[in-house]
Amino acid sequence: MSRVPDKMETQVPPHFQLVDSDAMSKISRIELLARQRVEGFITGRHQSPFRGTSVEFAEHREYTAGDDLRDLDWRVYARSDRYYVKQYVEETNLRATLLLDASGSMAYRGEMAAVHKGRRLSKFEYARYMAACLMRLLMNQQDAVGLVTFDTAIRRYLPARTRANHMSVLLQEMYNTVPGEETALAPVFDEIAERIHRRGLVIILSDLFDGVEAILKALHHFRFRKHEVIVLHVMAEEELTFPFKNWSQFRNLEQPGQFLDIDPEALRSAYLSEVQSFVESLEKGCGEMQVDYVPFSTRQDFGMALAGYLAHRRSRIQ
Repeated sequence: MSRVPDKMETQVPPHFQLVDSDAMSKISRIELLARQRVEGFITGRHQSPFRGTSVEFAEHREYTAGDDLRDLDWRVYARSDRYYVKQYVEETNLRATLLLDASGSMAYRGEMAAVHKGRRLSKFEYARYMAACLMRLLMNQQDAVGLVTFDTAIRRYLPARTRANHMSVLLQEMYNTVPGEETALAPVFDEIAERIHRRGLVIILSDLFDGVEAILKALHHFRFRKHEVIVLHVMAEEELTFPFKNWSQFRNLEQPGQFLDIDPEALRSAYLSEVQSFVESLEKGCGEMQVDYVPFSTRQDFGMALAGYLAHRRSRIQ
């Protein structure tokens, strides 16, 4: 006699499994709010650059015919014998665009990476899980979410939307994306900055394998366009600590067929110095632009690491 499958046994589509339940349990109670004013299209929890009606006072404006008499400030009238109305900061929802690096270097899967669902995570998989969780968090807040996948050029650009089926579209796109090709961050970021017309939140998930000056210049383009920017810098633990000891053959993940035989012991000191300088320069440059720079190692549990950053960010906004 055959058994009727229980409803709980219904297979979850593979792309929906990118929204990791354990990670979501760690971050679901933490709001991701904009620190600066953003342009949205429905009433929400983020400050807008426009004047409207909310609980936060902005400024006074002299009364003109047609203004709502309920907004008159009678205390100011008593002092000045002139009519002024109170204006408030309008609140709006957020438009967030996530930029997911799909270049070949993101395919690196180190032996020190965290194990998730029985396998060690590549940088791309690690970033993809974080992106999926952030998307779910934002959409649970009624915010609009978009996605850009890229390597040397934009592969796919999905504008920010709040439609019920949009989350499935975003997850399916990430699930189908395979890392490959070389990295070219600066021209891609410049193009994206011009394509996102309304000021909002830009979240970059990348190993940032490009020149520091070019990266910072491109990030400045986002800031010039009034976007708030978060940079989630994902690197493998091996890239940060270079633990290799024996003569090894290293493969170029962005240019197939290229190999290099090196003695790690001879290069370790110079390599670690370069990495430290690279990270410090990025952190300093981002700080000067008021861009959140957050380094991640794939050795960390991505849910705990993401929750730690979001909690710290939330404490700074309050």
